[in-house]
Amino acid sequence: MKDLSTEYLGLKLKNPVLAASSGLTGNLDGIKTLEKGGVAAVVLKSIFEEEILLETSRHLSEAEKDPMIYSSLSETLDYIDRHIREDNLGKYLELISEAKKSVQIPIIGSINCVSNEDWMHFAKKMEDAGADALELNLFLHPADFQNKDFEKAYFRIIEKVLEKVSIPVAIKISKYFTRLGLTVKALSESGVSGMVLFNRFFTPDIDIEEITLTGGNILSTPQEQSETLRWIAIMSNKVSCDLAASTGIHTGKDVIKMLLAGATVTQVASTLYKNGPDQVKRILTKMERWMTEKGFDSVSQFRGLVSNSYEGNPATFDRMQFMKQFSEIG
Repeated sequence: MKDLSTEYLGLKLKNPVLAASSGLTGNLDGIKTLEKGGVAAVVLKSIFEEEILLETSRHLSEAEKDPMIYSSLSETLDYIDRHIREDNLGKYLELISEAKKSVQIPIIGSINCVSNEDWMHFAKKMEDAGADALELNLFLHPADFQNKDFEKAYFRIIEKVLEKVSIPVAIKISKYFTRLGLTVKALSESGVSGMVLFNRFFTPDIDIEEITLTGGNILSTPQEQSETLRWIAIMSNKVSCDLAASTGIHTGKDVIKMLLAGATVTQVASTLYKNGPDQVKRILTKMERWMTEKGFDSVSQFRGLVSNSYEGNPATFDRMQFMKQFSEIG
């Protein structure tokens, strides 16, 4: 029996495969099924800052149309605003609480946030509800031309959340930074316990018959893992926190690659949608067989082996494919 255990965000995990934030982790039955399937921890479906703010705005707008509800002296709107926020959050906190009672694996709360203000109290309440850790999905879009302090906003958000909670905090980021390596390193030194590389943005397409913007592939493909693999390998020996690999991880082979590159854990979602929760068991079986073939008894024995080999020359991960491809052109 191979030792697949690892530690992420200070949490002791039975293996390095986590269920990423998705619809699969948004209800108690789904969480129970995922635990039975073999995942080591669950990142709950994100609660969206925008969703709460927009729902509040809609109810307030409706209330303003009714003179029986709204007047310049009425406290009704303040009540509506507070009630809606607390109701949505209450359901999420209840899920955390019930999940902690029902499963043995760690429960990681998730907030998809775009600002550094209104949602801050969510973090503390998640901790109070029993969340083992918190993942901040920092969804500051690179196409936002209004936010001139794009990168500074990340650090402000982290600072404010860390002031409010004592549980471990991880951040999930995109790859769209001016100097990605320097930014990842700086963020890792901000006090967070882990970083998830990377966010997967909405993939657009265009319907040329209807001449409209449409959605592309909702689920990831294995081909999308290359950027995650590259940056996990480059940064694994340079950061001051754990690294979780996300996007395009579908098989046991994919998980092994990320661990060899230096990832602490991996997060999966699309492969669970495509293949069902038992896919985790197949991933773990592949890992154990590979470890037996290579003579490894534990994950710690091979984590980072490939990235360590190229530590002195990270440009190798950028140039290797280029050199390989063009050297074969005759």
